[in-house]
Amino acid sequence: MKSKFFGAAAVAVAATVGAGLLLVAPAGAAASPTAVFTQDSNWGSGYQGKFTVNSGGSALSGWKVEFDLPSGSTPGSYWDATLVSSGSHHAFTNREYNGSVASGASASFGFLVNGSGVPTNCKLNGAPCAGSPSTTTTTTTRSTTTTTPPSSTMPTLTSTTTTTTTTTTTTTSNPPLPGSLKSAPYVDITMPTPSLESIAKATGQKVFTLAFALADSSGCNPSWGGTIPLNDSRIINDVKALKALGGDVVVATGGAAGPYLEYTCSSADALAGAYKKILDAVGSNHLDVDVEASIPHDVVNTALKKLQDERGTAISYTMRVQGDDYGMDPYSVQILQNAASKGLNVLVNPMTMEFGSSRSDWGDAVIAAAQASLGQLKQIWPAKSDADLRKMLGVTPMIGRNYNGKIFTQAHAQKLVSWANTNHIGLLGFWSAGRDNGGCPGGGISATCSSISQSTYEFTNIFKGFTG
Repeated sequence: MKSKFFGAAAVAVAATVGAGLLLVAPAGAAASPTAVFTQDSNWGSGYQGKFTVNSGGSALSGWKVEFDLPSGSTPGSYWDATLVSSGSHHAFTNREYNGSVASGASASFGFLVNGSGVPTNCKLNGAPCAGSPSTTTTTTTRSTTTTTPPSSTMPTLTSTTTTTTTTTTTTTSNPPLPGSLKSAPYVDITMPTPSLESIAKATGQKVFTLAFALADSSGCNPSWGGTIPLNDSRIINDVKALKALGGDVVVATGGAAGPYLEYTCSSADALAGAYKKILDAVGSNHLDVDVEASIPHDVVNTALKKLQDERGTAISYTMRVQGDDYGMDPYSVQILQNAASKGLNVLVNPMTMEFGSSRSDWGDAVIAAAQASLGQLKQIWPAKSDADLRKMLGVTPMIGRNYNGKIFTQAHAQKLVSWANTNHIGLLGFWSAGRDNGGCPGGGISATCSSISQSTYEFTNIFKGFTG
């Protein structure tokens, strides 16, 4: 998301590397900017792709990578860029945090593709991606070599379609869900305003998800946003003031930027210890793991199971969505399959934003993505009842203007709340309470406003109508 949903790192390198298309600049053009495409993983019916933009000998103040995909192949969800598509032509543009690329440096963005077609006719800022304005040569390389990830911290993806794979677990009881925590909007806790206390007093909303707890520069040591100490007086006093009003908080790790505790801590015990530090700092027993980058998921799930066994911690996984008819991406499903095999009880919270959809109504697309994700949960936990599975489901859209050009309106929010109440799901959230105002109607994406016309905290008050 942004910081939660404003981007993400790519998923880990697959155990079997699929086709790769390398756009290579000829000799003598090495100093020109280039954009290199690779496939991070491939599951037959689709793949995860990545472009790395190299600045060459001159700094870039912004970048735009555009290419064509053949008929039958379309982009799904994406991260670290914005997307505008016209037929088979797709243009990805930098976001506000990764557009400036110093001389000799690089930036990257990732995306999912439904279908097997790879990019062609690639251009970077209007010039060939290979970096030569006129004598570009294109080399296509394909490899079926089976490789081993560089370290045990990298997850392994299979080339099979994970949505048809089921994992049976002996756990049939309801997971320890957030209980009275029904609606829990995300708040970028690294920003000084708005405060949790001020939102609670203005709306009566008393539960929030704090984003994000990350590793600091010393390694496996949690901090807010990777830079602010856990005992920061502004944050701690704000949480105390919220609790004095009868409120509570969920602590979220991961997100868009990193560095993740999940891949920084060297062992399950070390990671569990880091989780405990965060929870103890704010007096919470609710943990959300937002997965927008590769994580050593077996280690992470071992740490989470240890935490849950020792403290009864309510744990949620916030996952990327590939498409409204598809649900979560295959890597997210693999993480949940591993969690199920360990008997870990989790709430699954699809990020219903930035995904592919052919529906004209974005509210309908968000609900369809939630329903598709629910179908995936049925395959991962086949022994659970439909009612239990619905209680395991959370839904988190991005209010107002999304990076894919879609707009999640107040009417969409009301439709989602009605659907959630009818189906008695486990949790609703949105990104973010700090954007829940009409300070920039008609503007571009902002971290501090929704970019649509609305009253202050209008979405917070709508989502507060979710009763479970």
